[in-house]
Amino acid sequence: MSRLSLFNSPLLLGFEQFEQAVDRVAKTADGYPPYDVEQVDQNKIRITLALAGFAANELQVQLEDNQLVIRGKKQDSRKAVYLHRGIATRQFHRSFVLAEGIEVVAASLSNGLLHIDLERPRIEPQIKKIKIDTQTGEQSAPLIDGAAQGDS
Repeated sequence: MSRLSLFNSPLLLGFEQFEQAVDRVAKTADGYPPYDVEQVDQNKIRITLALAGFAANELQVQLEDNQLVIRGKKQDSRKAVYLHRGIATRQFHRSFVLAEGIEVVAASLSNGLLHIDLERPRIEPQIKKIKIDTQTGEQSAPLIDGAAQGDS
């Protein structure tokens, strides 16, 4: 079954990366694991994912281009017989598209919550003074349509 794409138009050549990003976001939109995005400071953000039952060695946090990708795969070594299984420990893949300049500072796992701290470094404005050259002597007339002014 073929899929229609917003980017199939011949007028949108070179937008393949955007199409791939949209596909990745659509695939991970199932709601698991639940997460919060918190503004900690003016330039700091914290993403918290609820990952009860996962150990640090069962999780992977990666930065792929401008996407933060979190993957988890539970390694259940014991063979238990469940009468009811309500704690979700299924494999997951969650990604977040990061704005330009956002940096991942740290990741920590505590009490079933994975915290990922992000920061946008404060960029100091760069001011560069440009010297204006002056010409001494005769100056050439500015060109209009390739001819000097005054030519008729």
